Amino acid sequence: MIKFLSKYKYIFYTNNVLLIILYLFPGSLIGCFLYNDCKIQPKIINDFIISSDHFYIFFITSVIGYMTFSRSKHINILIIYLIFLSIILELFHFIIPDRSFEVKDLFGNLLGVLTTLIIFLLFNKYEKSQN
Repeated sequence: MIKFLSKYKYIFYTNNVLLIILYLFPGSLIGCFLYNDCKIQPKIINDFIISSDHFYIFFITSVIGYMTFSRSKHINILIIYLIFLSIILELFHFIIPDRSFEVKDLFGNLLGVLTTLIIFLLFNKYEKSQN
């Protein structure tokens, strides 16, 4: 799977473009299609302490990114990019109409990125200990 994703980086780039479009759209693009009302934000999973939807979206994006760039020298840049992306996209909700900044969304974004980072660091450490 890692070889597939590192070969086809456009999967990661497409995922990023879609993520940015969904985040910066005034209102809810998904709500427009599902409910024919752009003001309704669909809730896929109930929130706990953080926004679960945001956690899963950034977790998946981070997994795809890590699997795409894990064999390259740019992994540190990817980690910094994902952390800043998770912060900046949420901060844009201060100025986008029909969107609102929420701390639990920001923590969901960051926790999704950091959870992926911890999992892959532990996986790499385990791999090195086996060799």
